[in-house]
Amino acid sequence: MSEHYIEFRNVFKTFDYPVLVDVNFHVDAGQTLAIIGRSGVGKSVSLGHIMGFLKPDQGRVIVSYQDITDFTETELRAIRKKVTMVFQSGALFDSLTVGENILFSLELREDYTPHNKEDVVNGLLQMVDLLEFRDIYPGELSTGHRRAVAIARALAAQPECILYDEPTTMVDPIMSEHVGDLMLRLKNQLKLTGVVVTHDLELMRKVADTVVVLHEGHAIYFGPVADLEKSEHPHIQEFLAMDRVV
Repeated sequence: MSEHYIEFRNVFKTFDYPVLVDVNFHVDAGQTLAIIGRSGVGKSVSLGHIMGFLKPDQGRVIVSYQDITDFTETELRAIRKKVTMVFQSGALFDSLTVGENILFSLELREDYTPHNKEDVVNGLLQMVDLLEFRDIYPGELSTGHRRAVAIARALAAQPECILYDEPTTMVDPIMSEHVGDLMLRLKNQLKLTGVVVTHDLELMRKVADTVVVLHEGHAIYFGPVADLEKSEHPHIQEFLAMDRVV
């Protein structure tokens, strides 16, 4: 259906006001796209469309090379085995330890024995540098560590693509750098495709190949991260200038 792993073709979405207006962008396999812009411009709404939680009013949404626009819930479940999302909240179970949270994601998989599952949990926690937190409850962790656990849990499903919703928001600078390094490692080592919604331009420069800038519903820039600085759009220049002041 498409040469791109994920693609938005002329996507429109309106709630009380137009949120996405004729938006076009794509992501190739193994690449990472950043979606940036101010609050309320449709960044998380875009992730909702990729997951199939939302359907466009007009336009087509391609995921895993397939046009999922008219997919049924059953068909979308197959897509969600390939594409997983790391929510801003982490969405961890507070009553389960870190290790049990990840084990929960493996319970539905029939290709692991109980012993294998323990090894996989340890391996995933090692990959995100959190093995020492295995028996700790999420409530005892910092926001950044909870995000890293959520990433480990997402990896348990062996996805092809991970969507990150504001992974460094409300995270201290050191942990923010750690989360960024982790995302980069997953991209390079596991060749995962990624889409990251972020306000963090430092994270964008670290992990993304391409970027789409949303402003008042429109994609005002889509292209290589390296060329963003060259854009003469006043909103992009203002956005970059505010980042430099910070």
